[in-house]
Amino acid sequence: MIEKVRCYAIVALWGLGSVTGLYAQKPVSGRPNIIVVVTDDHRWDALGVAGNPIVKTPHLDSLANRGINFRNAYVTTSICAVSRASILTGQYLSRHGINNFVKNFSPEAFSQTYPMLLKAAGYTTAFIGKFGVGNSPPAEYFDYWMSTEPEGNDRQPPYVTLDANGKEIHDTDTIGRAIRKFLGQYGTSGPFCLSVSFKAPHELDGDPPTYVVQDRYKQGYREEVMPVPRTASNKYVERLPPFLRSEANIGRKRWEGLLGTPALFQENVKNYYRLITGVDEVIGSMVATLRQLGIADQTAIVFLGDNGMLLGEHGLEGKWYGYEESIRIPLLIDYAGLPSDLRGSKPEVMALNIDVAPTILALAGLDPPGTLQGHNLLGVLEGAVPDRDDFFYQHYFMGSPKIPQVEGVVSRRFKYMNFMEHGYEELFDINRDPRETTNLIDRRKYRRELDVLRERLVELKEAAK
Repeated sequence: MIEKVRCYAIVALWGLGSVTGLYAQKPVSGRPNIIVVVTDDHRWDALGVAGNPIVKTPHLDSLANRGINFRNAYVTTSICAVSRASILTGQYLSRHGINNFVKNFSPEAFSQTYPMLLKAAGYTTAFIGKFGVGNSPPAEYFDYWMSTEPEGNDRQPPYVTLDANGKEIHDTDTIGRAIRKFLGQYGTSGPFCLSVSFKAPHELDGDPPTYVVQDRYKQGYREEVMPVPRTASNKYVERLPPFLRSEANIGRKRWEGLLGTPALFQENVKNYYRLITGVDEVIGSMVATLRQLGIADQTAIVFLGDNGMLLGEHGLEGKWYGYEESIRIPLLIDYAGLPSDLRGSKPEVMALNIDVAPTILALAGLDPPGTLQGHNLLGVLEGAVPDRDDFFYQHYFMGSPKIPQVEGVVSRRFKYMNFMEHGYEELFDINRDPRETTNLIDRRKYRRELDVLRERLVELKEAAK
């Protein structure tokens, strides 16, 4: 049965049974349900559990405190369509080839995504929200489908639509209703894989863009004062190369429209948090529904952002570039069957969006196909799979002057980025300089590290193909 209704998307992973060994064995109570939740433009520190003293995310904090909170999680490309394709396939852009907003998966490629591999193994598969890949979403392959994306090439869901009674409803609430409906119909009928993808907290595109908040949250954070990032000052903006300071750069243009005055900055950072708190409410309702159905312990949850978000850092608004606020994301896994030593843990392993698919498959007791490039994160935590020391970052969409292309290497200490169109390089010591205030590219002291990273970029780029 395929149901098509307007809604939007997250990817949430809920539904693991007890897991042992390499996390590839089936739980004793049967195969787990899996819910994957993906938020849009959700930076890693926009959670209370990440140490943010302002944003209110009690339900997501509870997931993290019960499960695993990967504190060093990154995306391999910081833009929604490419990152969502990487989440589905466990592959870099260089391999899955989704390099824009209109390219679709081939049937052969989609058959190797985690939902279709689980479907072949007997899972009921469902998708709710913003699919975000291509202009012809694969609704026919799912048992349950609710999309909030409009028809055509511009598939960004509107934030406000009309419900079945003709009343206005916010996209986050539409998704919440769809989750409850799906769980009510399929929650106790055997193992399921539900992928949910929110539009929140992404801004609504426009000139200027806007943040569209649920009415009940519009007064949230009214008394709070949003701290201005250190690197938002002119001192650091002036250090940017001309092609990033240019008004043609979308990151600068969006900064001007959303954050360019003190009043705009305060209101729109609050709006960003308000949208996240709205998502948190849906997560709380979902957990409550799982408990009411008696399937909470048989359901695993994976929660992550599809990319991060610059909120004024370096004088930019958006993502795309290799800065920490752009490429780091929240990544949580909650499941009652996790070993006790992992529950409530905050591992320092370097986790990537391409690790989500192999981790899901392992939880379901399936061997990942050889085309996957990510790691089973639970196997990494058990010591059966080696942790990585670095990864390849790539972003090629659009190009200069709007979004300059960049690729590089992120290691545990250093970050090297190369803006290929301009011959401009950045080198940051992210251990000593986590805000990336000082480009070390011309410091003779770091010449050896730079040479190593340049060579490593060539190696990792080839390996990502």
